[in-house]
Amino acid sequence: MTDKMISQKDQGIGWMIFNNPARHNAVSLEMWEAMSSILTDFMADESVRVIVLKGAGDKAFVSGADISQFEEKRASLEAVRHYNATTDQATQHLQSAGKPTIAMINGYCIGGGVSIAMSCDLRIAAENARFGVPAAKLGLGYEYKGVKKLVDVVGPAFAKEIFFTARQFTAQEALAMSWINRVVPTDQLESYVREYAGTIAGNAPLTIGAIKTIVGEVLKDESKRDMELCRRAVETCFASEDYVEGRTAFMEKRKPAFKGR
Repeated sequence: MTDKMISQKDQGIGWMIFNNPARHNAVSLEMWEAMSSILTDFMADESVRVIVLKGAGDKAFVSGADISQFEEKRASLEAVRHYNATTDQATQHLQSAGKPTIAMINGYCIGGGVSIAMSCDLRIAAENARFGVPAAKLGLGYEYKGVKKLVDVVGPAFAKEIFFTARQFTAQEALAMSWINRVVPTDQLESYVREYAGTIAGNAPLTIGAIKTIVGEVLKDESKRDMELCRRAVETCFASEDYVEGRTAFMEKRKPAFKGR
């Protein structure tokens, strides 16, 4: 673990904080490795219902990879393969997390920051947020998984514009592309996300998990979809104590107390 990644738990929310403000929260190899450890802990803790990712300070969510490490960590083909395998593992772990994930985006969200944000279920940005993928300015190759992730959200034309221009886009431009879900005033971002995450945390975890599962299958090629998995996810909801609680609370006109079982 590294002190440049902070893990906090508060009222059902697991906060994963990129703590490298001196470099606009650029992500080092050690930070990528720590992401997986933090996510494993959050997934094992039943008290954590929602996971929120944020950057320390007020300048950036994540400004990309820590370029200062490139000569040491990405100078050779072998080193690049190790680095890519580590980042792939972290983003895959985030993408496949069984709990809802939110990227709270303040300031710069560039390169690797975009990949991290795109691996979350929801993206809520401040008005000062700036987005970009500068691969074409660095001569980097961008792998299929990363490109597909962007195309699935913004569509092929916007994905090409993002990569071809390598420029920075405003929060309003990102919203118009469906790159993000919401834009809120900068000084209200954390309170908004905290309330939003709290709303999700109060809902039925099994239902939310089933939706994550089914949406994940929808995004696959039809021949690769696991329809039996989808069926089991739905049946688990109907067979749960939470389904009984939800019906009872509705009839009694009170807020349900879901337990995730």
